Amino acid sequence: MNENAGATRALARYARDLKFESLTPEATEVARHCLLDSIGCALAGSSEELVNILVSNVVHPEGSSSARLLGRVEHASTLTAALVNGAMAHALDYDDTHMRMFGHPTVPVIPALLAISESENLSGKDLLVSLIAGVEVETRLGALLNPEHYSVGFHATGTIGSIGAAAAAAHALRLDEERFCHALALGATQAAGLKASFGSMAKPLHAGCAAQSGLMSALLARGGFTGNPKLIETEQGFAAALHGEGCSEKELERFENQFLIEDTLFKYHAACYLTHAAIDASRQLVMEGVKPQNVVSVEVKISPELFKVCTIPNPKTGLEGKFSVRATVAMALLDIDTSDLRSYTDQQMSSDELIKLREKITLTGVDELTTTQAQVIIQTDSGQTESFGDAGIPNKDLDEQWTRLSSKFDVLAGPVVGTRAKKLHKCIENVEALESARDLLDYARPKLA
Repeated sequence: MNENAGATRALARYARDLKFESLTPEATEVARHCLLDSIGCALAGSSEELVNILVSNVVHPEGSSSARLLGRVEHASTLTAALVNGAMAHALDYDDTHMRMFGHPTVPVIPALLAISESENLSGKDLLVSLIAGVEVETRLGALLNPEHYSVGFHATGTIGSIGAAAAAAHALRLDEERFCHALALGATQAAGLKASFGSMAKPLHAGCAAQSGLMSALLARGGFTGNPKLIETEQGFAAALHGEGCSEKELERFENQFLIEDTLFKYHAACYLTHAAIDASRQLVMEGVKPQNVVSVEVKISPELFKVCTIPNPKTGLEGKFSVRATVAMALLDIDTSDLRSYTDQQMSSDELIKLREKITLTGVDELTTTQAQVIIQTDSGQTESFGDAGIPNKDLDEQWTRLSSKFDVLAGPVVGTRAKKLHKCIENVEALESARDLLDYARPKLA
């Protein structure tokens, strides 16, 4: 890697030069998992209120037929399709995550690629490699900037995701090195998203805007639009402004010969990922015999960082409940299915049973715990018991992971696309053999269309 290249150019060169033949089997397999999971989440989120608002207020007035929306009959312009598909894929907060990025890597990238799959006629292999290029840029950049970037209040899905979507689209459009650098720079200057929005419709909007901004950046760069080709590392650039200090391409060398996409984490609870360790630990105690009626008090030990993310104390809505350790632990102890999207309702959050148990739960910050770890200590009327959870360990059994994600996909996609779900699943399973990625959109139509 050229020492004087700069981080922006180094990332551009890495992503641009990525070829299918250079990928590990594990990287391609996990990318396939990302595609399956993201499309499933998008289909399940396609009728959410926030998506309906976007369609009514942006898609309909636009009156375009250029690109299709997942799980819906409407069409939109290419850029608006990236926006809406990105927002719907994150609407349920059930999509994949990555602890290097400190965000959701797939959700800004895939909507950008699907939006141009029709106009650019991407093959399945093009889609897969470009997806990996985008995620690798996101996770490498996240590793340079975090935890400071995330801790200060930025939502990396929106900020770093904009650059990842630009990288993915630039790879798919086969931009030369100079235009690729400009695409990353344009994505970086549009980066936005604040954690204070968690628990509201603005959080999934971050993902949609990142997909749209990244795609627009690559399209503009292809046309000759320029940015600062050193924007990530330069004084008052992306790293300095959103991290507090600059960064060097030398820091990227530690990731040579690695594919960080292999460490993607997938959700099996439909809530903020940082609640999952506490949910798992609580479920373990239920399996061991703890009954909610016998609970006197619950202490949940978590990283202090979680108090900035998912500790809404008294959630009133189902969406707020996804960002409440107290609410999700209470759900787990009540044996409410936390993988079921229907469990996160306003009615659920206001139920007397849940509120009564939630009020017995206290949270304690412990510096030694990582953000994906939790210890749950329960005092019952007959004694004390405890359990430890760690949701930060990627599953290396990829066959098992595919099986679990396939079951999740069936639940998410089936009600929306009906019998097409099996054909869509098969397309994703064999995505690198597809002559056109448009086939994915054909099978992602609603069942009545």
